Amino acid sequence: MTLSPSQIIVLATPVFFLLIALEFAWGYAKGRNTYRLNDAVSSIGLGMLSQVSAVFTRLFRIGIYTAIYSSVALYPNPEFWNTWYGWLIALVFYDFCYYWLHRAGHESAVFWAAHVVHHQSQDYNLSTALRQTSSGALLGWIFYVPMAVAGVPPLIFGIVALIDLLYQFWVHTEHVPRLGWFDRWFCSPSNHRVHHAVNDRYLDKNYGGILIVWDRLFGSFKEEDEKCVYGTRSPLNSWDPLWANAEVYWALGKASWHAGSWGDKLRVWFKQPGWLPADVAARFPKEGFDITRVQYFHPPLQPAVAIFGGVQFLLLLAGVAYFLWHADAMAPGPALVGLAALGTGLWAVGGLLQGRLSVLQVVLIEAAVLATATAALGWVEAHRLFKPLALLLAIFLVAARARGERAYGRFDIRLLAALVFSLAGDCLLMFPGFFIPGLVAFLVAHLFYIALFKQGMPWFASRRALGLTLATGAVMYAFLFNGLNPVLRIAVAAYVVVIALMAAQAIGRATVLRDKAAIGVAVGAGFFMLSDALLATNRFAVPLPMAQLWVLSTYYLAQILIVFNATPVTTAASSGHKQV
Repeated sequence: MTLSPSQIIVLATPVFFLLIALEFAWGYAKGRNTYRLNDAVSSIGLGMLSQVSAVFTRLFRIGIYTAIYSSVALYPNPEFWNTWYGWLIALVFYDFCYYWLHRAGHESAVFWAAHVVHHQSQDYNLSTALRQTSSGALLGWIFYVPMAVAGVPPLIFGIVALIDLLYQFWVHTEHVPRLGWFDRWFCSPSNHRVHHAVNDRYLDKNYGGILIVWDRLFGSFKEEDEKCVYGTRSPLNSWDPLWANAEVYWALGKASWHAGSWGDKLRVWFKQPGWLPADVAARFPKEGFDITRVQYFHPPLQPAVAIFGGVQFLLLLAGVAYFLWHADAMAPGPALVGLAALGTGLWAVGGLLQGRLSVLQVVLIEAAVLATATAALGWVEAHRLFKPLALLLAIFLVAARARGERAYGRFDIRLLAALVFSLAGDCLLMFPGFFIPGLVAFLVAHLFYIALFKQGMPWFASRRALGLTLATGAVMYAFLFNGLNPVLRIAVAAYVVVIALMAAQAIGRATVLRDKAAIGVAVGAGFFMLSDALLATNRFAVPLPMAQLWVLSTYYLAQILIVFNATPVTTAASSGHKQV
């Protein structure tokens, strides 16, 4: 049996974890522990996300490589490339190309946006080696075009790429000292510690993957001669894996948007990292880097929460291993479901370790993810378990929060009633023949949501929002009209009006309060409208591909945003408002 790159990574994972455990034990015994649970989970989680997303980006990279190889290869001679010296040449060739890709990752902002993920950790240990980007392949393939043009076969290219990657695992440690002659020729722990440091003398040095001679040849080598400080000069300060991948792209996008000239809008992406046009730099000044003021990002974490987060992480690790083992045989749809589910799970664990999410909130998110994934994958029995479980957890969360913070009031009762009727609608819609009762249950739920969002507010505080939501509902109803029977025309008309009013009331509430919680509730209401529009379109107009994924993901996003953000309004907060 021929193993895919993803399966090789799965088989290598126990070895990675064994070596990580040995490094931790050695450091602990020597009084030089280099591990923190939150940082290690973040790094390994980013590696997991990278490998899951690589199922898609690898097809992109290998596809382009194969197309170039098939069209313009100068020496596509399998007999040569399959000799031991052919393999060695291919490996050295790959390492040479990797050097220039790696160097571009530090000298050009758009490449740094992908590569920064690997440098964000303020610790330096074997888990840091697994901290990899999910977007690097989108542009990184450019640097390997010479190999395709030369005629290195795609299979050999893929294998030497994996060898180069696996070699670099062991150099991410503080416990291996300088190695004499080895350091002069190869990438070693000492050489790579320099590469990860933010010290002035070490910045942007030692790019080699296997061979360090490239750095000696091209003037980017520096020996380790002072204590390294790790991380980035603009610290991430987050355990969010999605933000870790997006932070620099977001910053570049903002800088490009605010740049005055079209030339500067483009140059922002390709100049060195940190470069800003004069007008943007003047408007958004940056504080200079001072290595003496570097602080570790280490939010407090209760032991019980750490244990729960560790267990959730291990479950996700098992899910990633299962996904990667079967990825090559998956159709694109199920693979997309797996990516979305695992990515959301990793995001939730990061939020837990950072203190942004509670244990109960994480369990609710995971139940919603499982309900969505099981529906999209057609796992009917599992879906019938997780779909009601998600709303039951939401009800429990609201009840526990209300009991802990205050006596039950009208606000809590309305929110609980909305969730109870939503749960009833969920259960009814799981079975054929109960669409109308399910629709009625959700209609009642939305009436309770309207009453909830009215608390302490005027009716429909934003007239523009009211007009927009009603107009959107009218357009949607007209689109569905021919696919509805006479009974459904009445039922759906009532439902469209009610959900439009619910969204308008939520948006109006946000225009009054203008805080993150109220905006979160309004966004949730908007996702409710989107979810219902997708459901109706799929059922009565045009079948949508992967309909369950889009319908349920937007539905649960709506419910979670409302449950997490809905809070009572004080009289002072709502006073002095004028309708807009």
